[in-house]
Formats: sequence, C-alpha cells, structure tokens
Amino acid sequence: QQQQQRGRQQARVYAVDQAEADQQPGTMSGMVVLNDIPVFALLDTGATHTFISRRCLDAIGVHAVTAVDPLEVSLASGRKIVTSAKASDLSLSIGGRVLTTDAFVLEMRDFDLILGMDWLSFYHADIRNRSLPHVVSVAKATKLLRRCNSQGYLVSLVDESQKARTPYDVPIVREFVDVFTDELPGGPPNRQVEFSIDLIPGASPVSKAPYRMAPKELQELKTQILELLRLGFIRPSVSPWGAPVLFFKKKDGSMRMCIDYRDLNRLTIKNKYPLPGIDDLFDQLRGAYVFSKIDLRSGYHQLKIKESDIAKTAFRTRYGHYEFVVMPFGLSNAPAVFMDLMNRIFHPYLDQFVIVFIDDILIYSKSQKEHEEHLRVVLETLRREKLFAKFSKCEFWLQRVSFLGHVITQAGIEVDPSKVSAVQNWSTPRSPSEVRSFLSLVGYYRRFIEGFSKIALPLSQLTRKSVKFEWTDRCETSFQELKRRLTSAPVLTIPDPSRSFTIFSDASRQGLGCVLMQDGQVVAYDSRQLKPHEQNYPTHDLELAAVVHALKIWRHYLYGGRCEIFTDHKSLQYIFTQKELNMRQRRWLELVKDYDCSIQYHPGKANVIADALSRKVKGDLTYVITQQSLLIQ
Repeated sequence: QQQQQRGRQQARVYAVDQAEADQQPGTMSGMVVLNDIPVFALLDTGATHTFISRRCLDAIGVHAVTAVDPLEVSLASGRKIVTSAKASDLSLSIGGRVLTTDAFVLEMRDFDLILGMDWLSFYHADIRNRSLPHVVSVAKATKLLRRCNSQGYLVSLVDESQKARTPYDVPIVREFVDVFTDELPGGPPNRQVEFSIDLIPGASPVSKAPYRMAPKELQELKTQILELLRLGFIRPSVSPWGAPVLFFKKKDGSMRMCIDYRDLNRLTIKNKYPLPGIDDLFDQLRGAYVFSKIDLRSGYHQLKIKESDIAKTAFRTRYGHYEFVVMPFGLSNAPAVFMDLMNRIFHPYLDQFVIVFIDDILIYSKSQKEHEEHLRVVLETLRREKLFAKFSKCEFWLQRVSFLGHVITQAGIEVDPSKVSAVQNWSTPRSPSEVRSFLSLVGYYRRFIEGFSKIALPLSQLTRKSVKFEWTDRCETSFQELKRRLTSAPVLTIPDPSRSFTIFSDASRQGLGCVLMQDGQVVAYDSRQLKPHEQNYPTHDLELAAVVHALKIWRHYLYGGRCEIFTDHKSLQYIFTQKELNMRQRRWLELVKDYDCSIQYHPGKANVIADALSRKVKGDLTYVITQQSLLIQ
C-alpha cells in the first residue's frame, strides 16, 4: 500500500462546489464551451490540475482512459480522493479562441469543469485581479493629517489630454473645419424633405394664454427670442394659433426654452415613418474596432417648415407673438421626419459603416485606414448637404464609444455607466406611475438582465388598474435586485450572422426565459411573464412556448441560419416525430419548421445554461475573465 501511495502524484483543489468557491479569493466561475457543448466551469488558481466531472464527460461523449500515475487530490475540507481516470485533448473555446486541455475525472457537485494551474501555466495566463481604489475626500484627508499630527501634501492631477481641442487637432476632421461651426449660418437650404404639419379633419386653431414666469425666466425669454430672430429661425406672427412657452433647466445650469405644443400634437396626423430599433442598429457593428460620433448642431433647426404650415407653430409670449420657419423641438412628428431626411442623405452608407439615429451619427470601421476613408466620406456628405455639427459634442478615433445609452467596443456592448447612475439613485416609487417610469428605464436594458420578467413581476403587478398600490417586501426586493443587476450587467457580444447560434430556453409557472449565445458568448437575454390563459398550459406546452418565444424575438438572427436549442424537458426533442398533437402544438410546430434548428435535451444541472437562472450564473467565463483582466497571451 505504501508503494502505491508513493506512485501517486499529489494534487490539490480549492473547491468542488459553489459554496466553497465563494470563500476562495482566487476563483471565478461561468460558462465555457467544451467539445461544442456549453459547460459550467470554475477557474481555480489554487488547483494544481484540471478536472472534469463524470456527468460532463458522459454528456460530451468522451471516454476516459486510465492514467499511468493516479492523482491523490486534497480537497479544501481536508478529505483526499484518488483518481486515475483521465480525458485528453478536449477542445475548449474561450473568447473566440479554441484551446485544448487534458482533465482528470473528479466528482463535483456544482461544476462540470475546473481549470487549474496546469492549464493556466501552459497558456501563460496572466491573472490580474483588480481591486477598487480607496477614495478619500480632500476634507477627510486634511482631517486625518491633522489628527495624526503629520505633514502631508495634497496634489491635484490635471489630465492634459482633456484640454479643449479644436477641429484642427483631429486628423481628417481638420480638412472639414467649415462643417463644425460655432452657430448655424442662417436659415437652412431647400432639402429632399420638408417638414409639414397635417391636421386631423375638423381641427381648428388652438391658442392659449402665456404661462406666468419668474423674473429670471422673463429675462432669459427676451434673450432667446432676440437670438432666434437674429438667426432667422422665427419671425413675428399674426397666426390664430398660439402655444405657451416654458423653461427647463439643463445640466449645466442654463435654461432651455420649450414650446408647449401638446394641443397641436393632439390634432396632428402622426407620421408613421419607422425609427430604427436599437438592437438592429448595434447588430451592424460586428468586428468594428474604431469609432467616431458626430452630433449635429441644433439638428431640427436645419430643416425648413412648409410655408403653409408655419402659422401652426406660433407661440405667445409677454414680448410678442412669433412663429418658427425652421422645425422646432416639441412637435410629435419631428423625430420621424428628421430620421427620414438622414436616411435619404446617408442611404448608400447605412449598415456599411454608418449608423444614424435622428441627429446622432456613428461611424464604425475595422481598421484605422478604413476609418480615414469612412470619416472623410461622412464629412464630405455633411459639407455637400450643408449640415453642420457641434464639435464639442463630437468624438473621433475612439476604441470605446458611448452611443444611445450603451458603451460599444470591439469586445461587445455594455450598459453606459453614466445612465446606470440614474437607476442607482432612484428613490422608492410611491405610485403606479413612478413604478412605470422605473420599469421603462430599466426595461430599455432588459437584454442585459437575465430573467428580467421574473424579477420585475412584483413591480409589474403594481401597475395594473385592478391592483391596489401597496409596497411590500417582495416589491422592495424586486426593486433593489433590478438596480443591482443593471449595475453589474455583462458585456454582450455582437453576433456574426454567418455563424450558428445556440438557444437555451426554460419555462416555469412565473414566465418564459431564454438565452441566445454564439461561440460560448451571450448575445442577449430575454424573458416575459405568462399571459393569464398560458397559466393553464401543461408543462410540455409551456416549454414549447419558451422555444417559440425565442424563435420569434430573435427571428432576425436565426432565420436562414443554423441553430441548436437546448431544453431540460426531454419530450421536446421528439416534437418533430410526435404523432398526437393538439391544435396549439401543431400551429407552433409549423413555425418551428421554418427554422433550420434542432432541439437537444440535457438533464437539469448537467451542463446547460437553461439552468443558469437557478444557479445564478452571471454569464460565460469569457465575460468573467474579461472582468478580472485575465489575458490569455
């Protein structure tokens, strides 16, 4: 027996379940792709070797062989386990790279795979666990120095790169200085689109008395009216129409004049020109590396109003009656009309290297050289169309850009931290309308939040007319959890339409949930609550409903391509050959047949993300590694 023990290699592992891993500082967990199958993995810097569970080995269809030298593995609990079974040349996909690994078989409770130091050392992994800086205010630092009776110096660092720049400082941009003016040079030229205000039949002019204003607001009103007259944007009016004026304070403390066009908007026939979906815009950015962002100067004021409709824009003030000759802010059809104009102007370049959302322009390229050409084309277009930009709000030659409330990099898309602060500081809602406002803001980022509908259910119920508003512990838990999830949202990859996708679906009595992945990385999460009639569905139909829901919402990704669907409901894999189907199942099956997909079964906690909700996995290991700055050289 002593001879056998001397022939064993000694090994160590810090954790074989999530509870042990949570207590160890040198561990990270998440999803990786092993032999083309997503598995739940632990990266353990305290483990000497790489290990795989028996159930994972069976699931990926690999047989272990007997190693020449068995391992005696010491666990964190002090217990020792001997293993001689070993799997070789396993294919491991992380961050778009395919690597290989060998692994000893070891029974684990929560993990499918443990990546140890043998694998990390072989690939020269550099692990840099970043700690948060300890921030102390100047006042507190002064107090501490005084209390300790010590001499110290408080130094203020100034970032020289943040000094005010001019268009002359930016490559390519310096050739188009005339596009970046300090103010708009008078009225706009005739364009392909003209703003019109079409009224519903029978509408008659509406005129309201001016709102009362504070002395400071009156002074600002006089100043801004004179400025608009000087620029030629307004003119004196004798129109029967008349909207009141009000002011809003901007972030920098200045006052913005707004015309209250609510009555006019109610009488206006709505322009149904489609605004692009945010997700559709971002899908074009796959592989982009360099970005520039251009913000037009008072974009709406660069479009004329149809002469016969100018009178409808009239507004009344203490200092006179005026009307706009350029498109003002506040009219319901303004975004649609301006979007129409921008799409016509940039039509040849849309989805090639330009994204336009109303008056925001994003230019994206896969290399610096490409970006020179793309940026020059866009600026030449602006010059030709006599559209002007505000240089202070533009950004150029970026590898990380904030656009439409998201941060975009080559790695993917994440939530803009500056927008998240509004959620973090949101006080507890006290009425259904405040709950709706909160859910509206958080819902904008629902693709980042796994199980959004289930988490938001207590709050969603409060918005129903039949439910009495009562803020319970469940509501508070939901409120705080949504705030926490948004502040720790993962980076989502931008999908490649030429590659196959993987869907993980799940259903419960609370709702439907699904995850879209590609190459082991999360593209999007989605979920929804059950409708009243769906709560009576049998389990089989609920699980199929989750699959159908995923195919519908991600049709633009999946149609015409290949996808695999994973579910923990075994009978779904036979849906294509099942003879006895009810009418609902037949209808859904016809929809599923439109896609080149297969439905795979994996039990409960084997190795599928369908159980990620119950395991509270934050994402895939690629995301975790990115967050911890682990760089595979």
